Amino acid sequence: QVQLVESGGGLVQAGGSLRLSCAASGTILSINGMGWYRQAPGKQRELVAGTTNSGRRMYADSVKGRFTISRDNAKNTVYLQIDSLKPEDTAVYYCYADRGAWYWGQGTQVTVSS
Repeated sequence: QVQLVESGGGLVQAGGSLRLSCAASGTILSINGMGWYRQAPGKQRELVAGTTNSGRRMYADSVKGRFTISRDNAKNTVYLQIDSLKPEDTAVYYCYADRGAWYWGQGTQVTVSS
């Protein structure tokens, strides 16, 4: 089992920044990838950014240039730096860990006011 705990969400004005954190614990060996999805009200959950053990990073087109994913393997933590926030970024952001099976955090709310 892998436990994921997110933090860093909140209410921010458009154009502002946030940094989300996701700390993994439990059976963290063999985690292949970690990253973030988000789900806005009335919409499906969508991939925002992900990173693999090889260091490859991927981003949704809608966030390229504004979001940066990073990973601290010593702390078993993945981060999402969000800059130039837009109201359409408002969503619950979920951390995931891919260990063959997928594990999810509880989600952290990001609300962007215009």
